[in-house]
Amino acid sequence: MSLSIFVINPNSSTNVTAGIDDALTPLRLTDGPKIECHTIIEAPPGIQSETDIMQVMPLLSTFIRSHEAQAAGFVIACFSDPGLAMARETTRLPVFGIGESAMLTALTRGQRVGVIAIQPASISRHMRAWGAMGILSRLAGERALGLNVEELIDERKTWMQLLETGQKLRDEDGANVVVLGCAGLAHYRRQLEQALGLPVVDPCTAAGGMALAAAQLAVLDDQI
Repeated sequence: MSLSIFVINPNSSTNVTAGIDDALTPLRLTDGPKIECHTIIEAPPGIQSETDIMQVMPLLSTFIRSHEAQAAGFVIACFSDPGLAMARETTRLPVFGIGESAMLTALTRGQRVGVIAIQPASISRHMRAWGAMGILSRLAGERALGLNVEELIDERKTWMQLLETGQKLRDEDGANVVVLGCAGLAHYRRQLEQALGLPVVDPCTAAGGMALAAAQLAVLDDQI
């Protein structure tokens, strides 16, 4: 039976899921596992608070349990990594959070990491995560776009905010690698990288790449 990497968008935005699916296209190998993107339709439209996180955690657990037999691994596609520790307790399979994966990837691309968040309220939540990971000494700074999930649909406005925020992280905070702090920003990565002259990490492809590597190694282990 062919196994899949299940990429879970833990909010109810199908537009965000479509963007994640498109971003992961380069990782779909003809001889590799399927990469399937799913929306938790019962979830809130965006994960913007601890209350939202608490709401989606049981939904994620239910999804993982119901798909475990068909899975090579799971990706939780929200930058706040809601329910990541719980998910890892739920299944024996590897589970990757896009926030954690993006930061680990960024540490290999630069010495000082700058993060572009969506809302200012997210920053304190992210800081707790970076502290738990022990990487605060490598953090140049984190700045917010100040846009909500619905406003991200305005691509011109989003791009101008991304560029301005990235420039501040580079010029004022000293970042030499930038992380996009949202699952719905992948299609700006190349453009922002060229504009800033710095590596820019998309969290979905960072986590998807790790999940793909883990799945491929598991296949090799089974063949030995």
